[in-house]
Amino acid sequence: MDAVWLSPFYPSPQADAGYDVADYRDVDPLFGRLEDADKLIAEARAKGLRVIVDLVPNHTSSAHRWFTAALAAAPGSPERARYIFRDGLGPDGDQPPNDWQSVFGGPAWTRVTDPDGRPGQWYLHLFDTGQPDLNWDNPEVREEFLDVLRFWLDRGVDGFRVDVAHGLIKQADLADWEEPQEILSGNEVAKPRPPMWDQDGVHDIYREWRRLLDSYPGERVLVAEAWVEPAERLARYVRPDEMHQAFNFEYLLASWTAPAQYAVITRSLEATDSVGAPTTWVLSNHDVVRHASRLGLTVGGGRPNGIGIGDPQPDAALGLRRARAASLLMLALPGSAYLYQGEELGLPEHTTLPDEVRQDPTWERSGHTQRGRDGCRVPIPWEADAPSYGFGPTDASWLPQPPLWAEYALDRQRGVPGSTYEMYRTALRLRREHGLARGPLKWLSSGDEVLAFRNRGLTVLTNFGAAAVPAPTGEVLHSSAPLDADGRVPTDVTVWVRT
Repeated sequence: MDAVWLSPFYPSPQADAGYDVADYRDVDPLFGRLEDADKLIAEARAKGLRVIVDLVPNHTSSAHRWFTAALAAAPGSPERARYIFRDGLGPDGDQPPNDWQSVFGGPAWTRVTDPDGRPGQWYLHLFDTGQPDLNWDNPEVREEFLDVLRFWLDRGVDGFRVDVAHGLIKQADLADWEEPQEILSGNEVAKPRPPMWDQDGVHDIYREWRRLLDSYPGERVLVAEAWVEPAERLARYVRPDEMHQAFNFEYLLASWTAPAQYAVITRSLEATDSVGAPTTWVLSNHDVVRHASRLGLTVGGGRPNGIGIGDPQPDAALGLRRARAASLLMLALPGSAYLYQGEELGLPEHTTLPDEVRQDPTWERSGHTQRGRDGCRVPIPWEADAPSYGFGPTDASWLPQPPLWAEYALDRQRGVPGSTYEMYRTALRLRREHGLARGPLKWLSSGDEVLAFRNRGLTVLTNFGAAAVPAPTGEVLHSSAPLDADGRVPTDVTVWVRT
C-alpha cells in the first residue's frame, strides 16, 4: 500500500516540534482543525493513499492536563501515578533518583516545587523537561491510549507510527546506567540492555493494540520507531501478534561500503523472515542528517548530530551521487520502504543554519555541543522563485531555508530527465510493476567493492569500488547515474537490469 505518514499535529507548546503533546484528540491551531484532518484523510483516500499518524505514547507535554494535575497533587496520589515521580537521593532529597541522562543531553530528572513552595519530588523525562515520561505500569495510562487509538481509527486513519516504541516500559528498579545514551551503538558485540529501553514488557502493550486494530475493518497498520539492536531484538516488535513494521535504523546508519551494506541487509532479512514480517528500509528521517549530506562525509567517520557553521562540511556532489545510488539500492530490496520528505529532490541538510535560530532542545541541553536535528527539518522547496520556495505566502518559514535550495525545487526537477525527482518516480513505478517489495532476494556478488543481487527478474548492482565495473547482461531499466561510454557501471552508481 502507498501511504503518507504525518508527524505530530496535535495541540502542543512545541518544545520539541510537536512531540510534546498536550491533547491527543485535537489538532493544533497552527495546522487547522479536526475538520481539516477529516478532509485530509478523505482526500488522501480518494487519491489511493492511506494516512498514518504519529502517536507519542512514551511521554506527554508538561502542559497536558494530566501533568498539571500531577504537579498540583501530593506524592503518592493517583495523579502522580500516571507519571514517574520519585523522591530524590541524599539527606535533603536534592539529588536525582538515579544517574540516567536525557537523550537530548543533561540529566533525565527534574525536581518540582510543591504547592506550598518547598522543593518536592523529581519526575523522569528521557527527552526534554517539557516531555515527562508516562508510567506504563499504570492501567489508567494503558486504557487512555487505547481510547486515543479508537478516536483516530474511528476518524478513518489507517495506522500509527509509534514514537519511541522501545521506551514505554522501564526496568522496575530504575537501576543506574553508567553508559552514555546512544541511539544505536553500531557495535555487533552483544551489550546489556539499558534499563530504560527495549524492556520485554513493551510487547504486552503492542499485543493489546494489535487486537484493537484487528477489530476494525480494512487494513490498519502499526509501525514502530524502535532504535533497537541487534536485528533479532528488533524483529520481536513485528511478530505476528504485534506490530506490522519497524524501521530498520541499523540499515540507515550502516557505512557506505559493500561489506557493511551486505552484512546489514542479510542480517535484517534473516531476522524479519524468522517472524514472517517484512523488513522496513529507511535512509533519512526527521532525526538524522539527511543522507544526501551524510553520505558526503568521510566513510567510517563519526555520525554527527547535526551540522552547522564551522563544522566539517559534506562534499555535496559526492553526497548526492551516493544518495541516489543508495536510494536505488534500497528501493530494489524486498520489504517496505519509507521516503522522508525532500529526499526525492536530493535535498541536502541545511548545514549552515544560524545557531541563533535553532529550536531543537538538543542544542541547549547539550551545552551547545550538539547542533541537533533542525537542519533536516527545514521546509522543503516547491517553487524556485516563490517566497519561501512555495512553502508559504512570505519568505518567513519556521526555520530559514538556504539560498542554494532553489536548484533543488520541485518545479526545477519535474519532467527533467535525469533529475533526482524523476529518478525516484521511475524507481517507484518499476518497483511496483516488478513486485520488488515481495522478493525474494538472491545474492550474486557480495565482495569488497560490488554488491549484486537478483529480485524478481531484475539484477541490481551497486559499485562501491574505485573503478568502473561491467554491467549485468540484459536490458538496463534504470540507473542512479549514466553508465560510462563502454556501458560499465561507474563508482557510486546503482543499476537495475532486466535479465
